Amino acid sequence: MKRIFTLCILLCTAWAGFAQTDSTTSKKSDTIKVGGMTIIRKPGSYQDNNRKDKTIIFSNRLRSKPSSISTNWFIFDLGFANYNDKTNYATAASSGFIEPGMNEDDFKLRTGKSINVNIWVFMQRMNLIKHVVNLKYGLGLELNNYRYDNKEIRFHKNPTYIETDPDLVGVNIKKNKLAADYITVPLMLNFNFTPHRGRGFGLSAGVSAGYLYSARQKTKIDGKVDKLKNDFDLERWKLSYIGEMNLGIVKLYGSYAINSMWSKGLDQTPYTVGLRFSNW
Repeated sequence: MKRIFTLCILLCTAWAGFAQTDSTTSKKSDTIKVGGMTIIRKPGSYQDNNRKDKTIIFSNRLRSKPSSISTNWFIFDLGFANYNDKTNYATAASSGFIEPGMNEDDFKLRTGKSINVNIWVFMQRMNLIKHVVNLKYGLGLELNNYRYDNKEIRFHKNPTYIETDPDLVGVNIKKNKLAADYITVPLMLNFNFTPHRGRGFGLSAGVSAGYLYSARQKTKIDGKVDKLKNDFDLERWKLSYIGEMNLGIVKLYGSYAINSMWSKGLDQTPYTVGLRFSNW
């Protein structure tokens, strides 16, 4: 109530100040600021020697400060998955992990068909230094599909054994892939160069830790889909270097694992790159 009463007094005082101006000679606008409000009195037209003035009152716009902790829900990534193959195939064959005679060419991927999809349940950004330097973390799923160019490749389980199946030669094979899915926690240091903009410019770099919760080989032969579920001696834990880049509405991401995706036999280090769909 006291604020309203004080405001009324100030408005009346302002109006009185306007009234003291010469209404017959001046056509300039009068402006006065009262607290967080701006009052503008504009001269109107002359009718019967009486000027009709217009008074405009509006509040000053204040720029709100970014929150110290902001949350982004359900971020979606779409990109490509591949790996850097450093396997000693003679050693892998002698250990009984793969069929003798298999080499790097048998494990080449179809680049355009090997897809990485990430679904982040949430990501949070915590201010460290003036909203320019932030700590970024979250939780989500990494879904990797490695589509083999050699469609005759076949996985066996307990124990894991990989071969080129002669029964598949000449068969109409539409799909042959290895799927590896992880529950992942990313942790990054974020640099936001435009902290007062929703779609700004910046970059992030850090690491992620993922746990393998599902793996399977999926084939599609003559319209029939077959799935063989097993971990195939894949590493349960996946540690990766990760990064992202914000270029306005375009957001890019990438990852490169620290170690091989296999616990034995093969030495293939996975990496991903693609587009990120998020609010920031």
